[in-house]
Amino acid sequence: MVRLAVPLAIGELGWMMMSVVDTIMVGRLPHSALAIGATSLGSGIFYTIAIFGSGLLLGLDTLVAQAFGRGDTDDCNHSLIQALYLAATVAPLLMAANYFAPEMLTRFGIGAELVGQTRIFLHALNWSLPGLLLYFALRRYLQALHRVRIVMFALVSANLINFAFNWLFMYSPWIGGHGVAGSGWSTVVARAYVAVLLGGAVLYYNAKLRLRMFHADFSLDVNRIRDLLRLGLPAATQILFELAAFTGAAVLAGKIGAIPLAAHQIALNCAAASYMVPLGISSATAVRTGNAWGRGKPGEAHRAGHAGIVLGCGFMACCAIVFLAIPKPLARIFSPDPAVVQAGASLLLIAAAFQLFDGLQIVMTGALRGIGNTRLPMLANLFGYWAFGLPVGWWLGLRLGMGVFGIWIGLCVGLIAVALVLFAAWEMRFRTAESKRSISVSN
Repeated sequence: MVRLAVPLAIGELGWMMMSVVDTIMVGRLPHSALAIGATSLGSGIFYTIAIFGSGLLLGLDTLVAQAFGRGDTDDCNHSLIQALYLAATVAPLLMAANYFAPEMLTRFGIGAELVGQTRIFLHALNWSLPGLLLYFALRRYLQALHRVRIVMFALVSANLINFAFNWLFMYSPWIGGHGVAGSGWSTVVARAYVAVLLGGAVLYYNAKLRLRMFHADFSLDVNRIRDLLRLGLPAATQILFELAAFTGAAVLAGKIGAIPLAAHQIALNCAAASYMVPLGISSATAVRTGNAWGRGKPGEAHRAGHAGIVLGCGFMACCAIVFLAIPKPLARIFSPDPAVVQAGASLLLIAAAFQLFDGLQIVMTGALRGIGNTRLPMLANLFGYWAFGLPVGWWLGLRLGMGVFGIWIGLCVGLIAVALVLFAAWEMRFRTAESKRSISVSN
């Protein structure tokens, strides 16, 4: 598990650092709080829509991992090809949704100046979506085949490209001066680089491992696409519910003001950075449980899930200690504004409280996906965030006057509920299987 999870976790950190770098770079623009707030809203909208599309491809985790566990590499190739067809179909629809999304912000009471900057940033960032979908499909294929070091290298090196082009488009004396749009365009360049690099890696491993990709059937297979959607649509909806909850929290914070919104973005960046490691562990857990399930060994799948829990929760416990120990220095990385730093540091104390449960819920989501269960995480996120988290946050933050602090308490409540439900479901799934096996043996 460690050999598979560490490169994926580093890769996820590299992925997250692109957003952190964007926030740090725009935070040095004039009107820091406005620039960070626009990046926060724009990124929230983009990822709510784009990651939903990427989530449609999460069925690759199940289909490719289980096929690889059976030793059927032809089926692995077939799933990847059909996933690329699916990605090409949904990309224009998602880009259209991103283009028109900023027009809805004014209906939520967001100020015209903040909406204008958000629109500029999002319209540039939108062109990174095709590269994002291509990366996502290629990455799921490679990790299911246990080829994860190239994923780590691609995402870590992409940060250097993203930093360089952030500076070039925003601050350089040659073509600088593009403001928050420059940050969006730098992400476009970095994601195109990652997609091309992973595409080359797939071709390389195809030749090295004799995966016979060019002998595969390249015709459209509606049944396989239906299988991908059967697994991917609930997974994508689960991601949508979770991301939309945090985007909804950003909108609530935006109603309070630019400083609470900037504080929300700072705390969210820190929490999301820590989240990237258990997200990588979750991907490794999905692969290992899927491989074991494909070999017909549920006991191995159960143990793989427990290994993922130990790694994910152990790391997040360490992150909670860091958030409690140095909240202000962490917030100061993102903005020199004392008011923004103070507000951001207060939110990091709440983020520390839910770190352990955040690690548990994402690892359990991956474990369940590996054995083909993507509906339960979807339902857990729907009820955890939207029936509990956001209503509690709205009531505490806006009705009781606790501000963005109350909004984050609500998010914490919702996340804890999701984690406990998924863990209980995972354990019950294997207790039921073990009970059936015992009855079969006794008979």
